Amino acid sequence: MTTTFPKTPSFTGFNTPSRVEADVQDLNVEQGTIPSDMDGAFYRVQPEHQFPPLLGDDIAFNGDGMISMFRIRGGRCDFHQRWAKTDKWKLENKAGRALFGAYRNPLTDDETVKGKIRGTANTNAYIHGGRLYALKEDSPALVMDPATLETQGYTLFDGKMTGETFTAHPKTDPDTGNLCGFGYASKGVLTKDMTYYEVSPNGELLFEIWWENPYYCMVHDFAITRDYALFPVMPMTSNWERLEAKQPHFGFDTTLPSYLAVVPRKPGTTAADIRWFKGPTCFAGHVMNAWNEGAKITLDLPVAANTMMPFFPDMSGKPFDPVAGSTYLSRWTVDLSQNEEEYHAQKLSDMIGEFPKFDDRVTGRKYRYGWMVVIDPSQPVEMKGGSAGGWVMNTLGMVDLETGTEQKYWVGPTSSIQEPCFVPRSKNAPEGDGWIVLVVNRLESRSSDLLIFEATQISRGPIATINIPVRLRFGLHGNWASVEDLNVLDHV
Repeated sequence: MTTTFPKTPSFTGFNTPSRVEADVQDLNVEQGTIPSDMDGAFYRVQPEHQFPPLLGDDIAFNGDGMISMFRIRGGRCDFHQRWAKTDKWKLENKAGRALFGAYRNPLTDDETVKGKIRGTANTNAYIHGGRLYALKEDSPALVMDPATLETQGYTLFDGKMTGETFTAHPKTDPDTGNLCGFGYASKGVLTKDMTYYEVSPNGELLFEIWWENPYYCMVHDFAITRDYALFPVMPMTSNWERLEAKQPHFGFDTTLPSYLAVVPRKPGTTAADIRWFKGPTCFAGHVMNAWNEGAKITLDLPVAANTMMPFFPDMSGKPFDPVAGSTYLSRWTVDLSQNEEEYHAQKLSDMIGEFPKFDDRVTGRKYRYGWMVVIDPSQPVEMKGGSAGGWVMNTLGMVDLETGTEQKYWVGPTSSIQEPCFVPRSKNAPEGDGWIVLVVNRLESRSSDLLIFEATQISRGPIATINIPVRLRFGLHGNWASVEDLNVLDHV
């Protein structure tokens, strides 16, 4: 059968599928120098369709996971890339064609795969306890070898995980080393059920907490503090009527309020122990960080008035509004000692920013620095080669929450950046002392580079530009693993 991808924006220009597994040693450093004391690996993932979509067209979010690893040491960078070989990938690979249909819609699948796990492991690549987890929030976590990138298979943590789904955005508690995660739609497609998990550094699931949300919705990200897990609940929702009509799985319902759920992080917690705080309709896809000082809780996250995702439209039928969909770093606060029913919100930055990152060593603690992918409308844009992912994220932004200052670095009129990742200079370096690494899409030349910045001096531009030998499509999330934390990298 001839492989023909559709001539649509999702599969042409910069978004043309590459489907390349690769091992390339000592990448070309076009400009600058890779810091000699960087030693570890940057893992990231992109959605990449193995075959043309079953239904003729598709969104990028429905592609199969392709994991990239940039192994940096001794002033050089090696590149490795492999498929995340999920159950879906294996079934389709054997058949030689797509078998699964629309994003999060099992009603559109080929009859031969009904009831199979539909996960694509295409959203995050996360290291914990010497394991590489390839993650997509509609399925269990997929375990891969962090050195070879070979797939080992889904895990239910020795059968102790009773929910059906595991988040694409786990957090690691810097004090305990526990992996903190959750699942939504934990009892199946469109259910309101949520589950919170904590996993030890040895991979043992320590406890679960179950509850129901006020309505079914996407809960893509969350935050932890020393004592609590925090869940922004916003009305990106769905129903069986949408799936039966083959509409996009998610739609944004402006008639529903948003909520903040505060869940105590301790065994034995029940739904009755959770505090709920209400707010106006808003979109909140990702979080930056959070902390608590006794009963007072602070959560920082990018927030928009309406959906920022054109492919998950307003349920009222209104056209996508990029102004209402612009996300701004905001701060939500609550005081558990008071009888409050609503969270308090304030805007922290005028930058239109998403994909927030910070120094993971201060996860759940009061922090100073944050970085974001920024849309800067003041800069010229030339969409040569198409948009990578549908957004023109042309700037790296940084906020210093202690001084109130900001920095930006614009990557040019025909370039778009992917999520930044913070790399500490050493295990015990002060917060923010290190580097930012990120992939930049060169839209006109249909190529990709890896950029390295001094983390708190991004306005000066990259200190190293590394040519990537294959084009990396729009990627979602990634993380850094140092050799100190992952000694299996010593032989890679």
